[in-house]
Amino acid sequence: MNQLRLDPLTGCWVVVSVDRAERPAAFLQRSAPVQADTSRPCPFCPGNEESTPPALETYGASGSWLVRVVPNLYPAFEGDQPFVVEHRGPIFTQATAGGIHEVLVLSPDHNGAWDRISEEQAGLVMAAIRDRVEEHSTVPGLRYSQAIVNAGREAGASVEHPHGQLLGMSFVPRELAEEQARFARFAGSCLLCTTVDAEESEGHRVIFADERVVVVCPFWSATPYEMLVIPRGHCPHLHRSPTDDLVSVGRGLKVCLRQLKEQVGDVAYNIVFHSAPYRVNEPFHWHVHIWPKVTTRAGFEMGTGVAINIVAPEQAAEQLRVAVPAG
Repeated sequence: MNQLRLDPLTGCWVVVSVDRAERPAAFLQRSAPVQADTSRPCPFCPGNEESTPPALETYGASGSWLVRVVPNLYPAFEGDQPFVVEHRGPIFTQATAGGIHEVLVLSPDHNGAWDRISEEQAGLVMAAIRDRVEEHSTVPGLRYSQAIVNAGREAGASVEHPHGQLLGMSFVPRELAEEQARFARFAGSCLLCTTVDAEESEGHRVIFADERVVVVCPFWSATPYEMLVIPRGHCPHLHRSPTDDLVSVGRGLKVCLRQLKEQVGDVAYNIVFHSAPYRVNEPFHWHVHIWPKVTTRAGFEMGTGVAINIVAPEQAAEQLRVAVPAG
C-alpha cells in the first residue's frame, strides 16, 4: 500500500510506493566511467601533486600524506567579496559569490572510496573536515560550510579518485535554513535526539548503532536506501563535536556504505554533512545524509516536488542492517 510520509526536516511529503520496485531495471548501477579521458595521470594520486595547487593541509607521516586538502581549480565560490544582493530588474536578483571551495582527497589509494578505507583513515577524513570547517569559520564574511562527497558520475563526480568538497559560503543555503526552521518548530527537545530515541524504540529502521552514533533509513526516506547518520551527543556544530563522535561517524559511514555496495551493488551516492551555521547554536543537531543514486527523478517528482520512493525504509534497513562487531 502506498503512503505519504512527512519529512520533518524539510516539511516535504514523500510517497512510499514499493510496488514500483518491481519494474524492470529499477535500480541504476554505475555505467559510464567518471572521467571521459583516463589517459592522463590522476591529479590526486601520490607523485602527481604538481597537478593541483599547493596543499592547504596534509595529514600523515612526514614525507607522505594520507589525506590532502587543496584549493579547487574550478571553484563555485572564491574571493573575499561580502555578500551583497543586487536587484537588476523586477525579476532579476543576483548576489556576489565570494567564499572558499576546496577539494578533500580521501586517501592516496586511487580506489580508496569511503567504504574501502580503514576505520583509522575514515577518522582522519572526519578530522580534516572538522579542521577545515573550523578554519572557514574564522574568515570574515563567511557564514556556513558545506562538506560533500560525490561518488560516481551519476552523483556528480568528475574525477575518479575518491574525494570530497568543502565549500565556505557567505550565505546560508535554503536547504539548511529550512532544516533550522524545522528544528525550531519541533514541539519537543531536539528533533534528531527524539528521532534516535524513537527509531531505537521501534527498531525497524536502524541499520547501525554504537555508543556514539546511530544510522537509520529514516521513516520519511525520499529515495531508496537513503540513510541518516546521527551522532548521539547533541551538538549543533560538526567542528565543535568531540573527536570520538567524529571517529564514530566516520566508522558508521564506512560500514553502511560497504553494506550498500554488498547488498545493492556498485551504485553512485552523495554524502552530505549538515552542520549549523558558524554563529548559530540552538536549535540544531549536526548530521549526515547519504543519498544513493539508484533511481532517477521523473516528471511527477520534478513537477510537484513530491518524491516517490519505491523501497520502503523498513525494507531497506532490513537489507542493510549491520551487527556491530564486539569490542
